[in-house]
Amino acid sequence: MKPSIVVVGSSNTDMVVKADYLPRPGETILGGTFIMNAGGKGANQAVAAARLGGNVTFVVKTGDDIFGQSAVKLFGAEGIDTSCAVADPTLPSGVALIAVDANGENSIVVASGANAALRPADLQNAAPKIEKAALLLVQLEIPLITVEYAINLAAKNKIKVVLNPAPALMLTDELLAKVSIITPNKTEAELLSGIKVTSLKTAELAAKAIAAKGVETVIVTLGAQGALVHHNNECKLYPAPLCKAVDTTAAGDVFNGALAVALSEGKEIAGAVTFACQAAALSVCKLGAQSSAPYRVELDAALMAAGVN
Repeated sequence: MKPSIVVVGSSNTDMVVKADYLPRPGETILGGTFIMNAGGKGANQAVAAARLGGNVTFVVKTGDDIFGQSAVKLFGAEGIDTSCAVADPTLPSGVALIAVDANGENSIVVASGANAALRPADLQNAAPKIEKAALLLVQLEIPLITVEYAINLAAKNKIKVVLNPAPALMLTDELLAKVSIITPNKTEAELLSGIKVTSLKTAELAAKAIAAKGVETVIVTLGAQGALVHHNNECKLYPAPLCKAVDTTAAGDVFNGALAVALSEGKEIAGAVTFACQAAALSVCKLGAQSSAPYRVELDAALMAAGVN
């Protein structure tokens, strides 16, 4: 049995419209392609990890509706353990409205639905799995009290915790000290550090400030530039592979899912970040969230072509 990854997080149905540009406030534009598929940061990361060979358990709350039922069915088809998924009969499943421009940039509005009702009590069945996992992966699209509960449970059992602090939210130093690896983007790094990230140098300063709060490893994701890693008191930039971006919606989620897989397989930080950067680069070449997550055979081929073992 492969070492397990427990993902605690959100699930949404993404409704995506492709357009030449993102509309300004009050502006209506005619878009092109419409796609509806499964999304949500937790779900995206769980699917990305499963497609890359991870042994994944997903802890999630959906509505007991067509969107939630469809999502859980899809997770099962991806090989994800959904035994800890909860259906709320009183709330709708989460929905995200996404506009994507010709350069792959996006604008997103989320109606959280049942995601906002995922509480510590809903994690009771998952507790034994978290306590025995190789790694816990969490984000911030669910209530902070639930994130804190999951992290505290993992830390108590000396389980590695990867926190993707998205969407941006202030976190206590006490909680951060229990996180093994944190993966903010520029906006999130600015909020957590108090340092505006406008360059590689300021990204380094932000990473050091976050590390000073007790986080073992800080990985600031910088989009097309790659990922800046602060580890063992040293900073290093891991460049992103060159590619033509079609849709960046799930790039960060694929990065985190891939990072979790690499770490669960025993890779050191350098190898894990290289693995994750290549996976994220493959994802931006496709439209959609979960639909853009690459399979392990694709990633292995890309890594081999790049001369990476």
